[in-house]
Amino acid sequence: MAHIDATHATTAVPSLAPAGRLGTWVFLTLLGVGLGYVALNLASDVRGLDALSALPLVLLGAALLIALGFEFVNGFHDTANAVATVIYTHSLPPAGAVVWSGLCNFAGVLFSTGAVAYGIVSLLPVELILQVGAGAGFAMVFALLIAAVLWNLGTWYLGLPSSSSHTLIGSIIGVGLMNQLMATPGTSASGVDWGQASKVIQTLLISPVVGFACSALLLLAMRGLIKDKALFKAPAGRRPPPAWIRGLLVLTCSGVSFAHGSNDGQKGMGLIMLILIGTMPAAYGLNRAITAADTPAYIATFDRAGDVLARHVDRMPADPRAVVENYVRTGTLTSATLGGLHELTASIADQLRFSGALSGVVQGSMRNDMYLSAEALRRLQKQGGTMLSDDERQVLKELLGRYDHATRFIPTWVKVGVAIALGLGTMVGWKRIVVTVGEKIGKEHLTYGQGASAELVAMATIGAADAFGLPVSTTHVLSSGVAGTMAANGSGLQWSTVRNMAMAWVLTLPASIALAGGLFWLFRHLF
Repeated sequence: MAHIDATHATTAVPSLAPAGRLGTWVFLTLLGVGLGYVALNLASDVRGLDALSALPLVLLGAALLIALGFEFVNGFHDTANAVATVIYTHSLPPAGAVVWSGLCNFAGVLFSTGAVAYGIVSLLPVELILQVGAGAGFAMVFALLIAAVLWNLGTWYLGLPSSSSHTLIGSIIGVGLMNQLMATPGTSASGVDWGQASKVIQTLLISPVVGFACSALLLLAMRGLIKDKALFKAPAGRRPPPAWIRGLLVLTCSGVSFAHGSNDGQKGMGLIMLILIGTMPAAYGLNRAITAADTPAYIATFDRAGDVLARHVDRMPADPRAVVENYVRTGTLTSATLGGLHELTASIADQLRFSGALSGVVQGSMRNDMYLSAEALRRLQKQGGTMLSDDERQVLKELLGRYDHATRFIPTWVKVGVAIALGLGTMVGWKRIVVTVGEKIGKEHLTYGQGASAELVAMATIGAADAFGLPVSTTHVLSSGVAGTMAANGSGLQWSTVRNMAMAWVLTLPASIALAGGLFWLFRHLF
């Protein structure tokens, strides 16, 4: 096998050429079609609303551009990992690989569930979510997005595979901590939901170990089970691999790209929905797909849940909303909590009865009440203990499903915009990360079997995380998977690259926490 080092990098992989005119035309065509589709749908949604002042529209435009910019830079990092193996094994030319990966990302985003998007949103301080259309809410969104983009651009420029998920979680923690530090003494302000954040951080911390160990074990298993030794050889010159190996590598590249779109693409979606809800609650506060025909079923669920809650109410609080908000913020269940939740549920049902459909209510206010009730129900399902019977839990679970259907939705045009940003990011910025993954992790050229093992593990891990609504790092899983296969193959590791990757992995959380916290402090004084 040829030793890969800095002096041989340009000759070892001659196929690493610019995408050329085809890539440029694909880029421009997709950009034009995508922006046109997004603009037409956004204009259609806004049409018919009361006149909006200039400032919210300017903030909306800026926030949307930065949010799509975050996903664009995300494509530099995470999606580039997916194409590294097919490029370095000559299974696909660079132009074809990045275009195909972009299309698979597009499909992954479109078919995503939205669970990861709102899982990320639920980590944010509750009062900032409820005030997302006010100054504090805009400060939160801009701080999150700009901090994530700055860190991702910096690590990309240095050619270091860094996790966009890791960066975004750190930014959320930074905003939560600064929100607490800036709170007026004596007031209760939300910070970080450490219970939920710890689950997400554990997933991000475990993913490199899973990628390394599982990819190494899979490669060893393949060596024992598959007799065709061509699978475990490095590419010879510029020739593509045998057809069945090439098909396997293209399949795994497609799977990783699709899984990446379905998981990482949702993070930008969640933030874009916060922006839309904050600036145009009348258009995006509640799910437009719910029609007047659905109203009787909703009211029936609210009434059954109200009866369940009434059985456990000791007293009705003077301010139900404040009581429920305090419970969501602190997790402290008091005798007044169920009373507040009962009153909010009854109020939502009454508004729906009076209007006849969700489209007829004051959507911003109704959405906040539904969001608070849903978050309280989520906590109650975990903390209720023996207080609730199985039948009562089932009724409240049905109520939670109604709330989520009304508030946790993502318009198709948002998915399309995010998908295009991810795909185009790959087409523009793929090379730096691809070279790191393909040349600088191991001391020998990547073999077909190593590429297939790393990508099969990445595809399965990301797909499982999406099913459970957890964000996971494509970068960490796949780059550590390549390292695992190098170790299992006895190829050796380039420790300078491994150290740099580990340093980026270790520094991402504190750096993004500091960046987002500082930006949130600055923006709170500006907005």
